[in-house]
Amino acid sequence: MTEPSTAAVKKVLRLRERAKKKPKFVRQESWRYVRLKENWRRPTGIDNKVRKKFKGWPPPVSSGYRRPKTIRGLHPSGYEEVLVYNAEHLKDIDPKNQAIRIAHIVGKRKRMQILVEARKKKIIVLNIKQVKEPVEKEKELAEETDEEGEKIEKPEEKKNTEKPKEKPTKRKKRTEK
Repeated sequence: MTEPSTAAVKKVLRLRERAKKKPKFVRQESWRYVRLKENWRRPTGIDNKVRKKFKGWPPPVSSGYRRPKTIRGLHPSGYEEVLVYNAEHLKDIDPKNQAIRIAHIVGKRKRMQILVEARKKKIIVLNIKQVKEPVEKEKELAEETDEEGEKIEKPEEKKNTEKPKEKPTKRKKRTEK
């Protein structure tokens, strides 16, 4: 099977955007009875209106609603998604047609390595998480220390140890007779 050209894929992606939206396929009479869920079930029966495609009834599932073969399974951006677990997997990626998605089980250290390598190779990352880089932490530490390298002690805030004054109640006291 041959790979479609990028121009053809872009053309079909534009076509997909303009195409009529696929309807929400619901089970017949699910809106009428609480006991029936909306999950699609193939209509059967000799007088079934959905099966016979009567006007005014929801459309049945059919192959005519399927997407073009060239763009099936692609990300909405038009790139093919590739799941990546470490930086070594990036050598097999084609930046023109493929974009990476970093697996959710990858930790911060490996995620940083993957992001650095992807930036070098100009590969698009679909799920970038904003991770504080170690450089930012060093800047924060540098701000806390003075020029001589000694740590600057921040004055501690005074804690309010006094008990709050009780508010007078508007309730009248009952007098005993």
